[in-house]
Amino acid sequence: MPFDVVGVVGAGVMGIGVAQNIAQKGIRAVLLDRDQETLDKARINMAQAIRFQAMFDKGAKPLVADEVLALIEFTTDYAAFSKADFIIENVTENWALKREIYPVLDAAAPPHCVFAANTSCIPITRIASATQRPDKVLGIHFMNPVPLKSTVEMIRGYHTSQQSLDIATSMLAAMGKEAIIVNDGPGFVTNRILMLTVNEAAFTVQDGVAPAEDVDRIFKSCFGHKMGPLETADLIGLDTILYSVEVLYESFSDSKYRPCPLLRQMVDAGLLGRKSGRGFYRYDH
Repeated sequence: MPFDVVGVVGAGVMGIGVAQNIAQKGIRAVLLDRDQETLDKARINMAQAIRFQAMFDKGAKPLVADEVLALIEFTTDYAAFSKADFIIENVTENWALKREIYPVLDAAAPPHCVFAANTSCIPITRIASATQRPDKVLGIHFMNPVPLKSTVEMIRGYHTSQQSLDIATSMLAAMGKEAIIVNDGPGFVTNRILMLTVNEAAFTVQDGVAPAEDVDRIFKSCFGHKMGPLETADLIGLDTILYSVEVLYESFSDSKYRPCPLLRQMVDAGLLGRKSGRGFYRYDH
């Protein structure tokens, strides 16, 4: 099906990537956040990302930042979603925050609009319960950086209809992505496994078993991973990692998901990874 307007909620790292990816495919996007300052920064970061991406897409049609940005409406007003065919929500992994947004989306979006929660841990069935259209709610777990990743994890909630899954699959195909569909459950597949790995890697650093560099080196050299678990954590954001581990711990009531105290301390100290300039590694901005 054709998509005239796709709404994107949240102008953080993931929301910027999603909106950019949509616009690069010639689809109009509406990017919403709570304040104009965040949106202004998003515009600047997106322009830089488009220019950076063009350096790697040899042989592809050159991306022009101004042309891509012209297809994106930056707004703080939910009323801009009144003509959206599809909405992708990218709010921080915090159920209290997400729960407030969905009734507002429900009221603003047309009845046919499908909602996709870009979440790594929060159950889709729980998110759908905050709407009046549970059959039109599903999960899409995008990987970072969004424009460069070809596959996503798509989650079927308890009430999600096949029609909604088909619409979402079509939307993702228009973005140049393939979906692997999984059933609902805390953490789904990727983060149920990945967050446990990252959390345990943080414990090995905390316990003095090895420094972060050697932990990651082992995973890259021995297992052929492109990035080690702590490099991955810095890329995702340590605050997002902590939120996700906390959700898993709460959901399963299993001590294996107990958040590493070092991870919690780093988040309290503002050491969030790449986006803050320092996490398990230092980064130049």
